[in-house]
Amino acid sequence: MSIRRLQPEGRLSGAVVHGNTVYLAGQVADDPTQDTEAQTADILRQIDALLAEAGTDKSKLLSAQVFLVDIADAPAMNRAWDAWLDTANPPARATVQAHLVDPRWRVEITAIAALA
Repeated sequence: MSIRRLQPEGRLSGAVVHGNTVYLAGQVADDPTQDTEAQTADILRQIDALLAEAGTDKSKLLSAQVFLVDIADAPAMNRAWDAWLDTANPPARATVQAHLVDPRWRVEITAIAALA
């Protein structure tokens, strides 16, 4: 079974496709000065692009893990998530508070999806 690495750069790939599964690396916002809701929207845009490059889309998400610097930011993150979510196909999801590499990042999201 082949392995395809998307957007490899140094120590990680943006996504890895193995068999019928796409594994997304943790995604963070391009602009860390934005608030949590805007950072989340940017990350979800990046996820859409990676999934498209892999040959699938958000309707095939199996699971997602959301890491927040401050769990009190969950409502702001959820506003962006809810606006983006394919409500007919919600993934399993966990949301936790965590320290991120750059404290300006308020949120990081990783996910696993099936290929279409």
